[in-house]
Amino acid sequence: MGENASFWESLIYAHPTCTTWKQEAEGSIYHLASIFFVVGFMGGSGFFGLLYVFSLLGLGFLCSSVWAWLDVCAADIFSWNFVLFAICFVQFVYVTYQVRSVAFDREFQELYSALFQPLGISLTVYRKIVLCCDAEVITLEKEHCYAMQGKTPIDKLSLLVSGRIRVTVDGEFLHYIFPLQFLDSPEWDSLRPTEEGIFQVTLTAETDCRYVAWRRKKLYLLFAKHRFISRLFSILIGSDIAEKLYALNDRVHVGQGFRYDIRLPNFYHVALPETPPAPPALRSHRLQRGSPRRQPAAVTNCGSLLAP
Repeated sequence: MGENASFWESLIYAHPTCTTWKQEAEGSIYHLASIFFVVGFMGGSGFFGLLYVFSLLGLGFLCSSVWAWLDVCAADIFSWNFVLFAICFVQFVYVTYQVRSVAFDREFQELYSALFQPLGISLTVYRKIVLCCDAEVITLEKEHCYAMQGKTPIDKLSLLVSGRIRVTVDGEFLHYIFPLQFLDSPEWDSLRPTEEGIFQVTLTAETDCRYVAWRRKKLYLLFAKHRFISRLFSILIGSDIAEKLYALNDRVHVGQGFRYDIRLPNFYHVALPETPPAPPALRSHRLQRGSPRRQPAAVTNCGSLLAP
C-alpha cells in the first residue's frame, strides 16, 4: 500500500507545475490542425459522413505532425500524429472503395431514393437486393402483356419502375399498376415457396414500361441468408396488396350513394335499430294528425345487392 501511495503522490505532486505561461501563441499550423479537428468531429453517419470525418481528421493529424516536426521538434509527438494520419488515410481509402462498389445506374439510384432510402435501408443491403435481380431493368413495350390469364406461370416478383400496367380478368378491367408498385404481389403472396401457380389475371402495358424482376428461387435464397431483407419484402408486398385492394374498393358502388367496403364483406350499411310497431289505434291517430310515418331501418346484405 505504501508503494502505491508513493506512486500516486509522485504522479500527482512530483511533476513540474506551470509557474509561468508562454507569452507567444503557437504557429498557424497548430491552430489550423485544431480547426480541422473541430470541424471534423461535426461529421454525420453513413458513407459520406465517414468520408467527411476521416478526411478532416487526417488533415488535422497531418498538420499536427508538421507542427511537431518544425516548431516543437519532438520526435514522439510527430510519430503519434503521423501514425494517426496514416490510419485516417487508410480508412478514407477503404470507405471510398465501398462507396464506389455500391454505385448504381440512374434507375436503380432513383428507385433507392424513392422506395428504400425512406425506410432506412443502407446502400450495402440495397446492393444485395440489386445483385439478386442481376442489376437489370427490363423493358415492356406498349400493349405487350407481362402475364396472361391462365397461361403465364408465377415464377418471379417484379416492381414497376416507369409506365402504367392495366390489370384485367376475362376482359373486365380491375385496376392500374403505377410506378413503385409490384406487378404480381397478390400472386406472390398466394403461393408458398414450394408451390407453383399461374396468373388469374392479365397484365398489359398501357405505355412503354420498365420494371425490375427477381426470380422466385433466387429471391427465396436471399431471404434465407438475410432475414432482414425477408421482413422488408414482406412489409413492402403487404402494403402493395393493401393499395390494390383499396383501388378495387374505390370502383365498387352499391347505389343510393353507398360505397362497398372490402373490410366489411357482409354489410355495407348499418342503420339505427328498428323501432317496434305502434298499435293500430295510435297509428291511425298519427295519420289523422298528419305526423310523418317513420320507416324501419334495415341492415342490408351486400351480396344480395351486388348479385345480378
